[in-house]
Amino acid sequence: MVTIDLHYDRWGSRLTRVGETPLTYDRLGSRPRTLGNYALEYDMLGSRLKSIGDAEITYDRLGSRPCSLGTWPVEYDRLGSRMIRVGPYGLTYRLLGSRIHTIGPMRIHHDRLGSRPKRVELTDGTAHLTDELLITLFFVLDHIRRAHESRGNAGGNS
Repeated sequence: MVTIDLHYDRWGSRLTRVGETPLTYDRLGSRPRTLGNYALEYDMLGSRLKSIGDAEITYDRLGSRPCSLGTWPVEYDRLGSRMIRVGPYGLTYRLLGSRIHTIGPMRIHHDRLGSRPKRVELTDGTAHLTDELLITLFFVLDHIRRAHESRGNAGGNS
């Protein structure tokens, strides 16, 4: 099995590399701008990811949930709270849905506290992380990170 490490900045808050693929951030350091050779584009307000390279991301009517990544549909569970499929890749979760476990052939391992992904294993015999898998991995991890941040901000504004 191939293992890909996920690297974070010294404070452990920002993903800086997926294996050998670097992420660069904007001047304020709050938003990723590139994923390797892929440009990350945001909407006019800068809050929603609009595209990863040529793969455009569309959102539902309310603009809160991604509906597609390029030509691939994005599906959610019955309650609409958890992503369960991105194109051909099914997603599974651990601990009642709080942690992502698999994205297609990628098994996600978390740190000791279980708060952030630290390693990805390719379980289907793939020799390396393809661009398709890299984009899908980043898309899902970014969506989950944003969902956690918005829940944290909503809970802290009372």
